[in-house]
Amino acid sequence: MHDEVHYYAIIGRGRAQTNPSGLARRSSIDGQRRDMSWGETTVIAEWDRGEEISRELTEISEDEAEALIERFRQKWGEG
Repeated sequence: MHDEVHYYAIIGRGRAQTNPSGLARRSSIDGQRRDMSWGETTVIAEWDRGEEISRELTEISEDEAEALIERFRQKWGEG
């Protein structure tokens, strides 16, 4: 069985949508860490419930997520 995956750009307070501060994905495992590995996070659930007020999530395509991951790798290195 294949999990459907949704990607979300995390837009921190004071940041433009073109310059997200993070990336989350909704799947059996979600949330990308600074070392470029995926791990559990509550940011999507908090945002769904209206609890997360310091960040906005914008759903993006898998291709956009891959491009964002590459930008983060260039900025922070491979880990």
